[in-house]
Amino acid sequence: MRALWTGAIGFGLVNIPIKIYSATQDSSLDLDMLDKKDHAHIHFKRVNEHTGKEVAWENIIKGYDYDGKMIVLDDKDFKRASAEKSDLIEIQSFIKEEEIDSMYYEVPYYIEPQKAGHKAYALLRAALEKSKMVGLCSFVLRTKENLAILKASDGAIILNKIRFKEEIRDISELKLPAKSEVKPSELKMAMALIDQLQTKFDIDKYKDQYTSSLMKVIKAKAKGQKLTEPKLKVTRNTKKDLMDQLRESLTPAKLKRA
Repeated sequence: MRALWTGAIGFGLVNIPIKIYSATQDSSLDLDMLDKKDHAHIHFKRVNEHTGKEVAWENIIKGYDYDGKMIVLDDKDFKRASAEKSDLIEIQSFIKEEEIDSMYYEVPYYIEPQKAGHKAYALLRAALEKSKMVGLCSFVLRTKENLAILKASDGAIILNKIRFKEEIRDISELKLPAKSEVKPSELKMAMALIDQLQTKFDIDKYKDQYTSSLMKVIKAKAKGQKLTEPKLKVTRNTKKDLMDQLRESLTPAKLKRA
């Protein structure tokens, strides 16, 4: 793995030299875009909208349409506005992980200690495990300030970027049903169904079936095999009554208790 960021974690007066690595990888297939006529590869070019000529990357600048007027920005403007460059992930406070709504989670990263930081890394990891807390921190990545948490997991310290509040849309924009629309009898039946389907979360049970199925299609086409069109089976419940639908969803044993 290639390190994405090199710096240190600030834990009080202790600095822990670390490297950050991406903790995720894309499971989808890398498909090429082709011309339908001759299967030639499609290339995207940066073209001047007036001349139609391709523009070299070094000749491209950025601008912002401000009330109909294009404001051109140069490197100095971005430096004036960007967060101060820093090689430090500063832990600002420690909080309980369950206090963070899952909506705020963004991207996870692995943190590896550099040679001089092994002992302090192990100490922070042990403290996070024992306290069952996560460290709320901020750091600068690619000129942008990021909010994140540090947590101990499977012998490593994980950095998980979280979104700022202003990045979450206001729920008031949605048209939602009132809580009064739920009948007590329906809620009781729904709770029985939840109890019936309750299990412990095991990520190993879930695989990217679409990607593996798509690869089977690719291999079959490569061998010249004839492919059949799958038929989508949709089960429609003819009963309109919500209680009847819930009742049919339950096993007989659970139904008696409900």
